[in-house]
Amino acid sequence: MSTNIFWQESPIGNTERQKLLNQKGCVVWITGLSGSGKSTLACSLSRELYTRGKLSYILDGDNLRHGLNKDLGFKAEDRVENIRRVGEVAKLFADAGLICVASLISPYRKDRDACREMMQGSSFIEVYMNMSLQLCEARDPKGLYKLARAGKIKGFTGIDDPYESPLNCEIELKEKEGECPSPVAMAEEVISYLEAKGFLQNQ
Repeated sequence: MSTNIFWQESPIGNTERQKLLNQKGCVVWITGLSGSGKSTLACSLSRELYTRGKLSYILDGDNLRHGLNKDLGFKAEDRVENIRRVGEVAKLFADAGLICVASLISPYRKDRDACREMMQGSSFIEVYMNMSLQLCEARDPKGLYKLARAGKIKGFTGIDDPYESPLNCEIELKEKEGECPSPVAMAEEVISYLEAKGFLQNQ
């Protein structure tokens, strides 16, 4: 990084923005295998927050690869950079006072931990979609597991590339009797956590 750059302070800070929105900015980082329900939860959570008058924004891993990260592939170093960029953007959204919902496989623990370290205090909430590979492969909404099993996709998380489960996530959502919980039930669990930790009001 160049040494000839300087941080420009803003006259309106995080405290003022949160007061204006009557909520506290944070990052809800949803991680898990492909097909585990990350995007489903992100959309349901955003809708439920909207009905409560709370402002959120979804950073979806696939969507970001159409723009911000379209120059990145799926090699290990590209995945690291992909998560770093999303972490930096999520940090800005949280600083703006929004509830930023980041939905990415984000398979490597050290990359997720690096994003956590970007945030202040307890404003990084890791949500682990703990769904079995069998369930995710059976759901396979995008047909990617079928392609990976056929050898048409290399380095696919859960098949020939590892997924490192969180060790100390704030929220863990598990399958029940071989099924993914309903979107509303999962969203309510996250909202209950946000309410309990004071993110849905500014006091």
